[in-house]
Amino acid sequence: MLWIKAFHIVFVVSWFAGLFYLPRIFVNLAMVPADSKAERERLLLMAGKLYRFITPIGALAVGLGLWLWFGFGFAGGWLHAKTALVIGLVAYHFWCGRLLAGVAAGSSTKTHVWFRFFNEMPVLALTAICILAVVKPF
Repeated sequence: MLWIKAFHIVFVVSWFAGLFYLPRIFVNLAMVPADSKAERERLLLMAGKLYRFITPIGALAVGLGLWLWFGFGFAGGWLHAKTALVIGLVAYHFWCGRLLAGVAAGSSTKTHVWFRFFNEMPVLALTAICILAVVKPF
């Protein structure tokens, strides 16, 4: 079970790295001048590749987390809260995919300020998840 836990942590860290950086690319895309097509295309290419890269990593993180859950059991309110936050992160991940599609299609109306706030959601979730997993407050 320790191997599963170790790989779960590796994949969670990797997934979060992508969840932290992808919205940052959205910030940059929202700030690209209209006449800078090359910069926009380069950022879209980066965002698309990153999204495709972190999707299976996130799936592995969640899958290994489920393996740990079934191995150790589902007990305690802290684990219910953590699971809810993970479900929220999965939704956030797919929301990023929809935002990327909208930006790529030119139909996004979000500003760089909106994306800056959007970018903070995984930081808050990670903080809460770490506190729940380590402190187990309830």
